[in-house]
Amino acid sequence: MATDEILQAIPHRPPFLFVDEVVEQSEESLTAKRHVSESEAFFEGHYPGNPIMPGVLISEAVFQTGAIFLTRMLADQLEEDPDMVPVLTKIADARFKSIVGPGDDLYITVTLKEKMGRFIFMNGAVKNGQGKRVMTVTFSVALAKAPQDS
Repeated sequence: MATDEILQAIPHRPPFLFVDEVVEQSEESLTAKRHVSESEAFFEGHYPGNPIMPGVLISEAVFQTGAIFLTRMLADQLEEDPDMVPVLTKIADARFKSIVGPGDDLYITVTLKEKMGRFIFMNGAVKNGQGKRVMTVTFSVALAKAPQDS
């Protein structure tokens, strides 16, 4: 279950929220946790009989963690302009190292690589509950104006 802190930091909501809690943070990094429930809807159709969490959803967990880090890093700017939201701007060098299945816990760490203007470049790494690397990726996020309802 996502904490209020996460729900305030990013616009994502279930069923497309892949971060449950922030477990550690510093000025340079943030680590979040996601418990992959056996009842996740995607398991029904992604390798039935041998369910595997789709890599794109593991990636999304990293990007959401990056967005949480960004909103904390730029909290003052967001106070001045609350219509801004974090958006993904670049993905590079995604590598998948092991499979994620029902009941696994994911520990998602994003680390600041560089800040250039409104863009924040980060490295992302995911490990399972046993400390085995699941994925690595380099990516960037930025603040953008939220789309207005028509």
